[in-house]
Amino acid sequence: MAEDAHGFLELRGVTKRYGALAAVDGVDFTVDRGEVIGIGGPNGAGKTTFFDLISGLTRTTEGTIRFRDQDITGLAPHRLCRLGMARTFQLNSGFDNMTVFENLLAARAFGRRSAGGWLLTARADKQATQVLLDEIGLADIASDPVAGIPILARKKLMIATALIGEPDILLLDEPVGGLTPPEIDELIDLMLGLKSRGMTLVFIEHVMRFLTAVADRAVMMHQGRIIYDGTPGGLANDKTVAEVYLGSAGLGGMA
Repeated sequence: MAEDAHGFLELRGVTKRYGALAAVDGVDFTVDRGEVIGIGGPNGAGKTTFFDLISGLTRTTEGTIRFRDQDITGLAPHRLCRLGMARTFQLNSGFDNMTVFENLLAARAFGRRSAGGWLLTARADKQATQVLLDEIGLADIASDPVAGIPILARKKLMIATALIGEPDILLLDEPVGGLTPPEIDELIDLMLGLKSRGMTLVFIEHVMRFLTAVADRAVMMHQGRIIYDGTPGGLANDKTVAEVYLGSAGLGGMA
């Protein structure tokens, strides 16, 4: 790929205002190719709006966003998908009346890139879907309707539907929300597997055990601004983070 790995995704002065409220306020943020970044902070800090701006669901009020050395400010989500960006959401979406396999096959069709692209046969699509089902641990329930699968399987399916289009960067919004500790451990293993393959990952998460286990870099937001950008290990000793998020509970106060 021609673009430099440094500044693979780059935001400069990005702001989103709703009237007098700045949900995201003049944020500068850079992701290098292959980085794994965890974004934390309480509800209302601006994290999901931040993701909405990057992924084209919401238009910026000010600032620019570049991805793979292209200005993507204001581009629609489907165009960003074609460029190699994929995103998951907090809600475990899916076509409930279709099987797990059919959901992935549909995502493969819609997520396929046209420019430069993947003019694949139906057989190749099915093979790619089966391979991903095996890798992500959903092969045993491939024929099950999505309506009846448990929450962990739904989380995995949402990640799989994002991966099936072979993105260059994956944005995940609270991937372990609602899971039990053993289920969180399973998703930690899954994410570490993606990380080992050099996947560029940016995720929002309240569960600090997940964030510190998976991320190389931690970013903390407060009132639409980044107040910490460094190693996960440095979070516990950062006074600003402690004052804003942790109070007297310590790092464990962020779950």
